[in-house]
Amino acid sequence: MTRSEAARLTAFLQGARVAQGGAADIARCAERHPNELLTIIDDRTGATVDLDLRRSPEAALGDQDSSAKVARGRPRLGVTAREITLLPRHWEWLAAQPGGASAALRRLVDQARRETEGADRTRLAQEATYRAMTTLAGDLPGYEEAARALFAGDRERFGALTSAWPKDIGDYIRSLSEAAYPAAMS
Repeated sequence: MTRSEAARLTAFLQGARVAQGGAADIARCAERHPNELLTIIDDRTGATVDLDLRRSPEAALGDQDSSAKVARGRPRLGVTAREITLLPRHWEWLAAQPGGASAALRRLVDQARRETEGADRTRLAQEATYRAMTTLAGDLPGYEEAARALFAGDRERFGALTSAWPKDIGDYIRSLSEAAYPAAMS
């Protein structure tokens, strides 16, 4: 994660939302609750985040990115070299394409991204919501039914089930789920 992609985090304490913002904001909140166990969620991924509170609040997320590794490819251009495995017929086809294999693969990936953009956004939002929901509400009544409604795209049922949960948890989970419902279903 680069500094320009700084995580937006939300911290919960016993079911109540106590802080929201960057790692420094959450670290300062943790300092105000030194003997309490905060549950910290990355709003983008729904994943639980561990902060290293031995460091300054600004460095609390630590070195979770992989930029410390030696970069291969052409990093100044944003190019990352990685290995892929294809069958000989795939390499033959790629070699015959204008611009070579790399250019052809970039075009194919861009085309696939355009074609699946909405479905990918829905899937990623469902997964993030599910991760956060499992952490915060996994033992609450209606959890399983809410998970089924989330993946079924049933916004109304999902909202009804999560509204019975503690207010901060329900509000947060419903806000994460917004991108899980395609605009046509709104």
